[in-house]
Amino acid sequence: MNMSQQEYADYIKQMSPRSPLWMDVLRAFLVGGAICVVGQALVGLYHCWGASERDAATWCSITLVFLGALFTGLGWYDDLARFAGAGSLVPITGFANAVVSPALDFKTEGYVTGLAVKIFTIAGPVIVFGVSASVIYGVILCILR
Repeated sequence: MNMSQQEYADYIKQMSPRSPLWMDVLRAFLVGGAICVVGQALVGLYHCWGASERDAATWCSITLVFLGALFTGLGWYDDLARFAGAGSLVPITGFANAVVSPALDFKTEGYVTGLAVKIFTIAGPVIVFGVSASVIYGVILCILR
C-alpha cells in the first residue's frame, strides 16, 4: 500500500475519533475548579484551626500533594485524569501524580535502579524548566526596574 504523506495524513484524520472539544474544556474547568475549591476550603479550615494565613496555605499544599499521591497509589487519579484531562493535571495534585506514577511503574526494578532513578521522569523537566523560567523572568524584572 503506497500512500503519499498527504494521503496518509488524510487517512489518519478520517480514522481518528473527533474530540468533543467543548465538553473536554467544560470537564477540565469543572474538575480543576473543584480541586481549587477543595484547596480554598482547606485553607479556610486550617485558618479556623488557628493557623496563620501563610501556614494555612502551606498545610493546604501539603494536604493536596498527599491526596494526589494517595489517589494515584489507589488508582483513582488515573480515572479522574481520563475524565478531566488538564483539569486534573494542572493543579498541584497533578504534580503529585507526576511524581508517584513513575515510582509505581518502576518499583519492581528496585529502590535504587527503579524507583529512585525514575521518580522524576515526568516531573523533572517541569521542575527544571520552571526554575529556569523563574530565573529568566527574575533577571528581566531586575533589568527593567
